[in-house]
Amino acid sequence: MRKTMTLSIILAAALGCSALALAGPGGPGFGPGGHGHHGGFDQFRGLNLTDAQKTQVKQIEQQSFSSLKTQFQAVRQDRQALETLAPNSSGYQAAAATLAQAEASLVSARITAQAANTAQIYTSVLTSAQQTQYTANKAAFQARMQQWQQFKAEHPVTSTSSSQQ
Repeated sequence: MRKTMTLSIILAAALGCSALALAGPGGPGFGPGGHGHHGGFDQFRGLNLTDAQKTQVKQIEQQSFSSLKTQFQAVRQDRQALETLAPNSSGYQAAAATLAQAEASLVSARITAQAANTAQIYTSVLTSAQQTQYTANKAAFQARMQQWQQFKAEHPVTSTSSSQQ
């Protein structure tokens, strides 16, 4: 039971840190100055966007980030509330559950918003030639990822733990 609780706390903290990293200005793939990273695929690189298109992309991302800002702040407050409690205090588990729910809600909203941003940029900002290039870039990225997965499967990493010595 103690291991499960400890693992839950560690997972909640890890999720919290990832949300905070995204909450900062210019966080990867989201927010003002974001670079549009999407799972490692820099989706608009190589499309030769004009300055006007870059401005449109930035505006779309800033508007979306602004709409989620209150959720980022709520998660930060929930995390701070949990951190102020001692692990044996009566409200500790409830605070952890509240934080976990807030984190889950934020992740869902962020992913949905990013998908909406991508769709809006694809249909409203990119030219048909850029849309074709976007599709080709994405397919090439997915092929590279497949090759990497195959390589990892063929060359597994061996661990060197103290029990093997």
